[in-house]
Amino acid sequence: MRRPLMAGNWKMFKTPAETAAFFEKFLPLVGASAHADILICPPFVNLAAAVQAASGSAVGIGGQNLHWAKDGAYTGEISGGMLKAAGCRSVIIGHSERRQYFGETDETVLRRTVAALDAGLQPVVCVGERLEERKSGRTNDVLAVQFRDGIAKLTPAQFAQVVIAYEPVWAIGTGEVATPAQAADAHRFLRSQVRGVYGDDAAASVRILYGGSVKPDNIRGLMAQPDIDGALVGGASLDAASFASIVNF
Repeated sequence: MRRPLMAGNWKMFKTPAETAAFFEKFLPLVGASAHADILICPPFVNLAAAVQAASGSAVGIGGQNLHWAKDGAYTGEISGGMLKAAGCRSVIIGHSERRQYFGETDETVLRRTVAALDAGLQPVVCVGERLEERKSGRTNDVLAVQFRDGIAKLTPAQFAQVVIAYEPVWAIGTGEVATPAQAADAHRFLRSQVRGVYGDDAAASVRILYGGSVKPDNIRGLMAQPDIDGALVGGASLDAASFASIVNF
């Protein structure tokens, strides 16, 4: 049985003080939530506040991105070792906004994923199609390429540590959400890709999250699908009560 993972991606929101205030409200709401792993990924400047606030709880802290180099002259970048030293256990890689605004490619996704693994971090690797790709019936083609070039070149031992997040780009921050059936189809296809490269056991054990306008009122329908193993939540993770409701689906 795959253990659900409920992850919050705060993107470029909140200050350290607001981070501490969030956890003060959030932790009591999920203190008894033993059914799922919980992960929150705040901006880099909030990591220390988040790690301190979550100390002693089951809530994990992650980064939103990392560079593939261990160190060097890369102004404005963060390494996996830095994230690990700051108290992170995971890192989001290849989010659609990184692909759209910052030139992320499947090749750099793979490089970042390997760097995360080398640093002892769990990569949450994002894949997903744009609206025009879905309308033209190319969803599976896009997912197949992103999986092939961004994930499938990992060794079996490396892949065993990866979480995949399916995010239909057209549903991120738009208020639109893939229906449970649409999401389930994509998750089922991704699991078949895993099976073809890494075998039945890997396909049965890998966690595949859904991301794209996840909210308290749609999480139950999504989590009812057998191939959906959790959620990567954006805006709804910024409010303590809202995210707790999603965690406690």
